[in-house]
Amino acid sequence: MSVSITVFAHASRPFVTQHVAPRQRPGHILTSRRHLAHSQQLVCNAATLQFIKGIDEPSVPDVKLTRSKDGSSGTATFVFSTPSVFESSEELGDITGLFMIDDEGEFSTVDVQAKFVNGKPDRIEAKYIMRSAFEWDRFMRYMERYAEQQGLGFQKSK
Repeated sequence: MSVSITVFAHASRPFVTQHVAPRQRPGHILTSRRHLAHSQQLVCNAATLQFIKGIDEPSVPDVKLTRSKDGSSGTATFVFSTPSVFESSEELGDITGLFMIDDEGEFSTVDVQAKFVNGKPDRIEAKYIMRSAFEWDRFMRYMERYAEQQGLGFQKSK
């Protein structure tokens, strides 16, 4: 039995397929759909937000996106109405930034501000600035994973 593993890096989702061909003859190339129908596909879509490294933030933010007309830069603004980090920051540590973590890696921003009303914490606002089309594409791949995981939708402004 021969096994071949192919890794695809698609712009929106990386995935791995594994093709298993029983009794392959030397020099025989598998091209039939019957063999490919038995392939397995593994897709990893984990995406989390963290204010404190290692501690996932369970509350889901409102996210507003802006992008320059030429597509060379953009801004994502996260607004967390009731973040759980307010209750646990004394035990777990200080907020050091907003960390966006998924299967491709991690990126972050330190532009994080807590807003207070009558001396009590009300919300957290974080701003992530994308300075290139590559950073925009990377952020959008992350947000697709995060939105799918959280059951969110995208609404384009008029």
